[in-house]
Amino acid sequence: MFTRTGSATWNGGLKDGNGTVSTQSGALKEVPYGFNKRFGDEPGTNPEELVGAAHAACFSMALSNMLSEAGVGGIDIQTTSKITLEKDGDSFTVTKAHLTTRISGDGDRAQIEELAQKAKAGCPISKLLNAEVTMDATVV
Repeated sequence: MFTRTGSATWNGGLKDGNGTVSTQSGALKEVPYGFNKRFGDEPGTNPEELVGAAHAACFSMALSNMLSEAGVGGIDIQTTSKITLEKDGDSFTVTKAHLTTRISGDGDRAQIEELAQKAKAGCPISKLLNAEVTMDATVV
């Protein structure tokens, strides 16, 4: 079992407050986040893009493993995960995660596409999300 941590601080009210996020590894250290970073265009990060980055990374690693195990060489995977946040009554809900991935490798195209679908369903972050997870995969 592995346990990794992320942390956040917050000061002030929702719209006038601000905070920072950090990761155990130090890859993120006191990166600013806030209302205008989440719902506007102010520089900084927000929970949805952090989840999207984690999802894209998790999927890419899972697919890489599956492709390697299937004997596919020359693997190159480029993935984004678009996280949709929608108004849900008085609050908000993440309703969708959409993966867009570009995969190249020395292997059968149909097999690569099949493994991409398995990675989409099986990567730990896909399993974590209680949202519809969809994907567009391009094998080159």
